Amino acid sequence: MSLRPKSYQRIPARTVRTARAACPKGTPAMLVRDRLDVLFEDEEFVSLYPADGRPGLSPGQLALVSLLQFAENLSDRQAADAVRTRIDWKYALGLELDDAGFDYSVLSEFRARLAEGDAADRLLTVMLERLVEAGLLKAGGRQRTDATHVLAAVRTLSRLELVGESLRAALEELPRPTGTGCWS
Repeated sequence: MSLRPKSYQRIPARTVRTARAACPKGTPAMLVRDRLDVLFEDEEFVSLYPADGRPGLSPGQLALVSLLQFAENLSDRQAADAVRTRIDWKYALGLELDDAGFDYSVLSEFRARLAEGDAADRLLTVMLERLVEAGLLKAGGRQRTDATHVLAAVRTLSRLELVGESLRAALEELPRPTGTGCWS
């Protein structure tokens, strides 16, 4: 493991001031943080750190990014950009305003680790527990989670993104037209 679990309980003061000034009524991402505090603790997902010695990002934060990404129907690139540029996401993740975020490829790698074993089920169980604790779901009620549709959507998105990236790389390799209307 390249990174030890870290607590994101405290949102940096500058991030709080800036987010509250920019969005006085809050945003869905800020409301998630306000109502649920830290939704996913790193200690619960230590097994999701990369095992190959690369620097690891917080699995708890990556899980929250994945949740926000799904809620806003964003691609991996758009979600990584949101972490880098959106004040409300920095607030929800407990990041400093100058945090540079991460490369979008980290999200697909995280989902691959999440799909192994029972990690996705643990993630859903933790999320349900937090929602019950926050009073957003009633305990004892009938709750059903089925990750099949989520995993299928993730696989489809990953494949589509792979196709799009392959097409982009192929187009970049084509010769460009010259000023005469002919290909060089």
